[in-house]
Amino acid sequence: MAEGTTAGDSGAAGKSGAGGAASGAASAPATGGTAAGAASGTGGTGAAGASATGEASDAAAGGGRWVDVAPDRLARWVATFAGRHGAITAEPGRLAVTFRAADGAAAECHPPFPPMPAPAGGTWPDDPADLAALIAAHAAGDRTVGVFLVRLGGFAAGVFTGSPPRLISSKVGTRLVHGRSAAGGQSQQRFARRRENQAASAIGAAADTAVKVLVPSAERLDAVVLGGDRRAVTAAAADPRLRPVMRRAVDRFLTVPDPKLAVLRDTPRLFLAVRIHLTGPA
Repeated sequence: MAEGTTAGDSGAAGKSGAGGAASGAASAPATGGTAAGAASGTGGTGAAGASATGEASDAAAGGGRWVDVAPDRLARWVATFAGRHGAITAEPGRLAVTFRAADGAAAECHPPFPPMPAPAGGTWPDDPADLAALIAAHAAGDRTVGVFLVRLGGFAAGVFTGSPPRLISSKVGTRLVHGRSAAGGQSQQRFARRRENQAASAIGAAADTAVKVLVPSAERLDAVVLGGDRRAVTAAAADPRLRPVMRRAVDRFLTVPDPKLAVLRDTPRLFLAVRIHLTGPA
């Protein structure tokens, strides 16, 4: 139940920490439904972040695998991909850049915060290294990003700005939500009602926190990144007071543990990563 507020704290910028598995980028959660009902379920999947070596991977639905690479390591990653698979050609675009190798391998690079701006003059460079540099520059660009993380029992909201991102305001909190009961009969029904009330209270507190931290910055936010548990986030994001903020929510969803302050501080490592869909020969 403790809550904390910070200001002027430095955020990680895509290099630090040890990553977990990533499961592909997914749409931002829709709003609607009751807070307690939506909050009573568990976990979604989403993007995790780069590891200490700048890369994390996971199997992709439909084949291939996803790899997350920190912006400052992308040029080296593309060079390694070419060295492993042979000469590469590029198919540039504002939403994704695909590198295709001589042996049939393909790396479809999805930058954060799409679309990328078109190059000056409208002509994309032919050199894969130059394209990688454009992707990295866009990923690490100077922007203001709101982050809202919710899991049953814990929540965090923060505003990052600059390049590398710096946490300028934040608030975290916890609420008690009991686990499910294996008992039966009236006892189970009473327990379920109590748990539903606890979940509703937790979701309400999470929404209140986002209103305090994110709404005052709504007009200057370039993007909002959501994370935690999908159902809990969906319920909290349905609060009408958050509409000006949720309009800027991006598709990338961060699966994170209980949203403590340290977890919030580490989110730039996750939301700045370039997501790469790899197919073909390993």
